[in-house]
Amino acid sequence: MSKYVAYVSSYTSAAKENYGIRVYDVDLKNGYMKEKNQITITNSSYVSISHDRKYLYSITDFGVEAYRILPGGDLEQINTGTINGMRASYLSTDYENRYLFTGGYHDGKITVLRLGDDGSIGEITDEIFHKGLGTMADLDSRPHVSCVKMTRDNKYLLAADLGTDNTFVYRLNHETGKLAQVDIIHSDQKSGPRHVKTSKDGKYVYIVHARGTYIDVYEYQNQDAEVPDFEKIQSISTLNDYHASGSGASALNLSDDFKYLVSSNAGDNSACMYSIDQKTGMLTKLFCLPVSGDYPKDVALFPDNRHMVSLNHESNTMTFFSVDAKKGLIVMNNKEIKVDQPNCIIFYEIRE
Repeated sequence: MSKYVAYVSSYTSAAKENYGIRVYDVDLKNGYMKEKNQITITNSSYVSISHDRKYLYSITDFGVEAYRILPGGDLEQINTGTINGMRASYLSTDYENRYLFTGGYHDGKITVLRLGDDGSIGEITDEIFHKGLGTMADLDSRPHVSCVKMTRDNKYLLAADLGTDNTFVYRLNHETGKLAQVDIIHSDQKSGPRHVKTSKDGKYVYIVHARGTYIDVYEYQNQDAEVPDFEKIQSISTLNDYHASGSGASALNLSDDFKYLVSSNAGDNSACMYSIDQKTGMLTKLFCLPVSGDYPKDVALFPDNRHMVSLNHESNTMTFFSVDAKKGLIVMNNKEIKVDQPNCIIFYEIRE
């Protein structure tokens, strides 16, 4: 059986210590985790692993930090980098591991940083501030970049902006690290696009909407055209017909085998799971059920697809469930683990 660790990032502003990243050994058979290490870093609100699986990058109050992933899954700090702005909310790398992108919820800014061959964070190559207003003249109608993610062909950066109800499409210049806007994916008014994921073959793009509590599915075609084509083929709710008022969608994660997609809802405090049609990319909802915690900021399937974890930001817990996809059920299978303001989880396979 494969061996895994899990990296959990959290806020430290309300905690007694500055352990913003925790490393856990994963018990795949029983769907549980045991803490093995703590990393001192302030307000690690999001982490991402490079596509060559060698490095982990984290947001921090001071910008971004790079870590080398050691053979057993522990982390060794490489260096830090500034993003020349307010603390970011999301980060990811391109598929050639040459650039690191951050998205700023607070200042509506995208920052591009060059990466060294050793995984180190280098200089800023581009900075873009989103402009304009959404459909509501309030705080949330200003630009809030909540996700930055490359298309799987490594040509375009998709930047979800929760405040303006748009996902901006930028072409990446792989030599200079500069971005050029080529398109906009317009979401419904007051929907709040939050996170973006792409299918394994890169043909389909999934965008979850915080205010709208639904997922849009797009078919992506490039064919070396000047402007990529994103055609919406499905819109599906993250909630049941009956749900708590004031709910908002949060997480969006694919299973390791790309057969399932999971999301979560604050307010309703629920997690939903979908099967993915491998030919059409379309989603079928399997369940939307309670997670026994308050504000599930992130939910993820274990690599076996038989277990699930929910990171409950306001109740400071992680809760664990057995998953029966055929019956559309989850059952709590272990005691909760206390973590102050958990925000993001990534499973990582240890390869001997």
